[in-house]
Amino acid sequence: MNSQYLRPAFDNPVDSAQQGFRIALKAISEPGLSHDLGLVAELDSLAPATYALALTLLDSDTTVWLSPSLDTPAVRANLAFHCACPITGQVQEADFALLQASEAEFITLFNNGTDRDPELSCTALIQLGSLDGGQTTIWQGPGIETQREVALPVETVFWQNRQAVTKFPCGIDMYFIAGEQIMALPRSTQVNFQQEN
Repeated sequence: MNSQYLRPAFDNPVDSAQQGFRIALKAISEPGLSHDLGLVAELDSLAPATYALALTLLDSDTTVWLSPSLDTPAVRANLAFHCACPITGQVQEADFALLQASEAEFITLFNNGTDRDPELSCTALIQLGSLDGGQTTIWQGPGIETQREVALPVETVFWQNRQAVTKFPCGIDMYFIAGEQIMALPRSTQVNFQQEN
């Protein structure tokens, strides 16, 4: 490992990891709501909240896949040093995947679990420039009282690929990240397009 790439992680690893986990859990239980996760600075190609989630969720038992746009020597060095997580070049082997929303073609390649072991599916950390400004979608499911309007700036093909791998209980849990903001989309949430008038 080249130490020239190493950057600071959490100032207080235990407290910050616990705080990060609580925020991640709150986000996944409240699909479509944004939450602040500004516990650490950005790391090269990773936004601050992406890096914070990585420090919170990744460890030596979680295999990680990095998309081509996020795979840099600095990211690899810091994930290896601070998280001790193995990094794979095989998309299907990933417990966690880090990618940009524009790389939607990879979604159909992630492991989406099995009916017997749905928990073996991949969790995707997906970076965007913003959590708003796209086509309005309607989210329904656990954690949403009736429905929630969400306008993530992603292409239609993104939702098509997500639908292709979502057959509950199988599917991929997703965290969307923009800067220090996160929003979660669990596999149990149904996503539909707003009907045009």
